[in-house]
Order: sequence, then structure tokens, then C-alpha cells
Amino acid sequence: MSEVTISAKDVKALRDQTGAGMMDCKKALVEAGGDFEKAIEILRKKGQKLSAKRADRHAKEGVVIAKVSEDGTKGVVIRLSCETDFVAKNDEFVDMTEKIADLALATQPETKDELLSKDFDGISLGEKITEQIGVIGEKIELADYQKLEAPFVTSYIHMGNKAGVIVGLTTKGDAVKEAGKDVAMQVAAMKPIAVSKDGVSQTVIDKEIEIGMEIARKEGKPEAMLERIATGKLNKFFKENTLLNQAFVKNNKQSVGDYLKSIDPDLTVTDFKHIRLG
Repeated sequence: MSEVTISAKDVKALRDQTGAGMMDCKKALVEAGGDFEKAIEILRKKGQKLSAKRADRHAKEGVVIAKVSEDGTKGVVIRLSCETDFVAKNDEFVDMTEKIADLALATQPETKDELLSKDFDGISLGEKITEQIGVIGEKIELADYQKLEAPFVTSYIHMGNKAGVIVGLTTKGDAVKEAGKDVAMQVAAMKPIAVSKDGVSQTVIDKEIEIGMEIARKEGKPEAMLERIATGKLNKFFKENTLLNQAFVKNNKQSVGDYLKSIDPDLTVTDFKHIRLG
């Protein structure tokens, strides 16, 4: 039986649809006897096999994208991870991450798993990512997805897609827009853990008090004073690690909260999301 003739046009068409390499596309078409749909399935199965093989690999590189809706009331930030910086800098990988962020912004799924189930080029996003594992040859995963909604949302992408921030604010306007960018940059630089001390979990508070008491004990402070000393250290922790209480990076003589009130007495942060590589 003679081998099926595969045209360059067919190979290119398969590459355009799947993103796989030219040789991989030709091999898949030959194996499929020229059947285009079967060739796509062969490439997807290759991705599934490679995904299973590389499941225990560390995907510490990648791309972070933050986006805001046209009306400025919704924002999303996602991280698509891969194994190497070489892949992370590839235009096609960045473009795919952009498209995933667009999908998230348009559909507003509640969870990462729900986002992975959304349609992406005729298949689920999860299936598309598995397909791309076969194309690229290394582990790829949707590592994180966060969203928020507020009267005004702004975004910031830091260090060439290595970190992304979305911030929700209570009011909108030109001055607020500029302030929002400043606050988003503050989040990226200073990495607060909550908007205010009210957002810090009791588990974190208990741990900080425990650490503070242990430090004071080692310094020889009286046992009766340990909790009071630890509480003082906790207030310092809140000041350094909650967004509204942090010193504003552009003017460390005022807090972020005070900076926002100088723009508008009613202006404050409703929430923020920060995703970064690592």
C-alpha cells in the first residue's frame, strides 16, 4: 500500500490550527492517512502523554497577565506557568496567556477549575493547555486565577509579565485612575498580605504573637510582659504588611490610606489581587 501524499498546504493548515511544529504535523497527518481530524487527535494524545510524563516537573517560569473590563468595574489576573524562561518569552505563549485572560474577563468564572472548563478554540481550555504541552514539549499549567469587582478597578503588570496586580477602589475619576495605578504599583513592590488589619487571618495573627513572645522571651523580658510586647510588635506587623497602613512608596511620610484620602475623603481600596512567578 502506497504512502499517502501529504501536501505542504495541509501541513500548514494543521500547524495553524494546533500550533505544533511542521514536522510533528506532517508525521501526524501521515499516521492519520491524511485525515485532518484524526491528525489533530494524534497531536492531542501526544500532549496527554507528555503531560503525564512531566506532571512532577516544576513550572516556575511563565507569564502573568492582568486585565480590566472596558467599563472599569471588573478585573482578572492569571498566571500561565511553564518550565523555562525560553518558553515564557515566546510570543505565542504570551499571546495564549493574553487570550486566556480575555476569556476569564469575558466569562467571569468563579474558580480556576471553572475557567479550565470554558470553551477555547472549540475545546475546553484545559484540553487546549494539554494540547500545547505536546506542542511545546514541557509542562504548562494554569497556575493561578483571581478576579475582583468594584466601582473602579485598575491593573498593573510588573517586570515584563512576571507579576500582575488588580486593585478595586470605591470611586472613579481621572484623579482616582492615577491613584489606582500608584496603589497597584505599591502592591507589586511591597507585597501586602491584606487591605487592612481586618483582612489578616486569625491564624497569621496568632503566629505573629507567638513569634513576638518568643523573641521577647529570648531577650530576657519578664514573662508577664511578653504578651504586651508581642502585641506591640503585631501593630508594627500590620503597618508593614497591610496595604492601607503601609508607608506610601512615593511619599513615605504618609500611609497609602492617607494618600487616597488626600485624593478623595471617601476613596479607599475594596480589595486587591497579586499574582507573581515563583
